[in-house]
Amino acid sequence: MTTTGEEHATVRKGPWWWVRWRSALLDGGLALASAVECGARGIPFARDAGVPEAAGVVFGVLAGSVLLVRRRWPIAVVLVSIAVAPAQMGYLMGVVGLYTLAASELPRRIIASLAGMSLLGMLVVTFVQAREMSDADVDAGEWFAPFVAVTMSVGMTAPPLLLGMYVGARRRLMESLRERADSLERELQLLAERAEERAEWARNEERTRIAREMHDVVAHRVSLMVVHAAALQAVARKDPEKAVKNAALVGDMGRQALTELREMLGVLRSGDGAARVRPAPVVAAAEVEEQQVAEGPCLEDLEELIGQSAAAGMVVALSVEGRECTYAREIEQTAYRVVQEALTNAHKHAAGAKTYVRVAHRVSEIAMQVENEPPPEVSSPGLPSGGNGLVGMRERVLALGGVFVSGPTEAGGFRVSAVIPAS
Repeated sequence: MTTTGEEHATVRKGPWWWVRWRSALLDGGLALASAVECGARGIPFARDAGVPEAAGVVFGVLAGSVLLVRRRWPIAVVLVSIAVAPAQMGYLMGVVGLYTLAASELPRRIIASLAGMSLLGMLVVTFVQAREMSDADVDAGEWFAPFVAVTMSVGMTAPPLLLGMYVGARRRLMESLRERADSLERELQLLAERAEERAEWARNEERTRIAREMHDVVAHRVSLMVVHAAALQAVARKDPEKAVKNAALVGDMGRQALTELREMLGVLRSGDGAARVRPAPVVAAAEVEEQQVAEGPCLEDLEELIGQSAAAGMVVALSVEGRECTYAREIEQTAYRVVQEALTNAHKHAAGAKTYVRVAHRVSEIAMQVENEPPPEVSSPGLPSGGNGLVGMRERVLALGGVFVSGPTEAGGFRVSAVIPAS
């Protein structure tokens, strides 16, 4: 089957090879007109050939009816029109056949060959007719027959051929644009799905970050409060003054924890407000992260952090190597959180053990190490652990391109080491 540029994906609603009933009715009307024309021209053809007129009419009707299959076999229609041209019939069939052939997706060399054959056949037939007319009219010159032949053959061949080529090119262009639009629609749908995946990933990352921040803020303060509460219970009757001091420390730490929680919740609320004004989850998450980093702790607060642990009864030794430098706020906050979480773990799992905190300022990085000695054989019951402290520290350090290592020491203690690039 030869295609003529019709929409292949269209659901067929017409009979046989027609896409629509309208196309079938059009081809039927053209075939009927061609059959009438060829049948009428069949009468003089039968007289000249010396056959019955009825045979000429039947021959003309059958030849003209071939136009009915122009969409399916345009080559056959053009060949039949060329074949019946000497009988001076099939003009409508030739014009419509050339148009359909030019509008089809056949190779250009086939279209050019058939068009040339049709032009040559029409030229010969019209030349013979013009010569007969010039012989009957003595006033006609020698130029009359060639002029009429060329004019008629070109006029009957070129317009339908050019119009068919234009319509075929336009159909192919529309089909290409339609396919491109479908492709763009699929790409947009894919981009929308990926955007939704990125948004979901950003929400998950934001939830993880919030959970990590809440853990860092609450775990250390509450752990120290529990340690001081246990000490307060132990010395309440024996040493009232120390009990009062421990109670004051518990109150101070509770107020600090509440203050940090309020600050964090305020940042989250402001981030939600930004999200409502500009509903881009990734941008809102970035703004919240930036605000949280800007308001977080820094390396200058390490001495206060270690002092709080020492006030809770832990023996902590701090050593700083190298020349202190100013780092990006996010780097200092991460370093602080690593030390804070390591001390919290020491409070939970090695109460009473001596702990060493080392911070090294190097040329292009900052390193910190928190190591505790083996805990005493008799110690207070361990504090509950959610098991996310080491995971959170590792995520923070790796997010900045650093290295994180943790594990037990040969002496029975525990060591946490981290190295963060300075830029």
